[in-house]
Amino acid sequence: MHCALYDANRCRSCQWLEKSYPQQIDDKQSLLQQLLADHPVAEWRAPVLSAQQAFRNKAKMVVSGSVERPVLGLLHADGEAVDLIDCPLYPASFRTVFAALIPFIARAGLTPYHVARRRGELKFVLLTESTRGELMLRFVLRSEQKLTQLQAALPWLQAELPQLKVITANIQPVPMAILEGKEEIFLTAQHALAEQLNDVPLSIRPQSFFQTNAPVAAQLYQTAREWVRALPVESMWDLFCGVGGFGLHCATPQMRLTGIEISAEAIACAQQSAQAMGLHQVNFAALDSTQFATGNDSAPQLVLVNPPRRGIGETLCQWLSEMAPPWILYSSCNARSMAEDIARLPDYAVQRVQLFDMFPHTAHYEVLTLLERKS
Repeated sequence: MHCALYDANRCRSCQWLEKSYPQQIDDKQSLLQQLLADHPVAEWRAPVLSAQQAFRNKAKMVVSGSVERPVLGLLHADGEAVDLIDCPLYPASFRTVFAALIPFIARAGLTPYHVARRRGELKFVLLTESTRGELMLRFVLRSEQKLTQLQAALPWLQAELPQLKVITANIQPVPMAILEGKEEIFLTAQHALAEQLNDVPLSIRPQSFFQTNAPVAAQLYQTAREWVRALPVESMWDLFCGVGGFGLHCATPQMRLTGIEISAEAIACAQQSAQAMGLHQVNFAALDSTQFATGNDSAPQLVLVNPPRRGIGETLCQWLSEMAPPWILYSSCNARSMAEDIARLPDYAVQRVQLFDMFPHTAHYEVLTLLERKS
């Protein structure tokens, strides 16, 4: 993949861009194998590859410049605005949206926020596209001062971009490098973006996590489904479940499934999907995953965990060791913390590992690992 911004040293987000894609995959697989070197792996599955460009379904753009000439992208280390509307990681459809947003910002009088001066209103625009081509657009504002102007100008934007289904204003008043605030104001009647991966309907609400690479995410979820359904499992927990992608793929009408996620927004999405699928033995709750698990005196047959980068940690590992579920399915975005957690689970054998290249041109990847209790 060629990127003029990388060549000009204006954006270095793709740290591995100078490596060939086969070399990137080889390096990631080698790093993963090194991290698990102390844990015998019964089966290594071949890595799942990604498209090398236009794979991102999200854009998180800093808004800088002036109200007449806004710049969407990032701020360089020297404070200069870097225009990212032509970033090759974004699909071509995003350029149409950015082309409409630039004049819209002027129409709505949304003055870009100046970090050093702490003046202005519009901090970020956050864009998400579903595989159906529908869009969610979020304006991150310093305050509600320009909200009326934003609402008044929206009909023009909606006429230009009929694929916009969910539009919100997020209020982030803190003068720090924080992407979003707690307050979300819906500017459309629709509050969630409809998505479907494989045969599972999913919903994406503004503050719920969703993978940035939908084709690879679909393969990740489908793989988890195949591995789980090959096991004699009738009860399962999906911890750190997000919008329910893993659990909803693995569930059957007979399976008892509990999904736990601290984000109430994500749980609302998961519940909606379970209802649409007619799954009556599925329960999702907005709770802390570790506190939920350790508050129980027994475990289901399989515990699926999909934690943030820090991993599941010592407390949850100790509980799993004591409760001894027959299987643990571990999905990780940080193989280092996953390896540390596996070391805390000496009574489990690593049966299967597969790398999913969710983030080409970087050192990051997802990995799915099946652990089985030793007899």
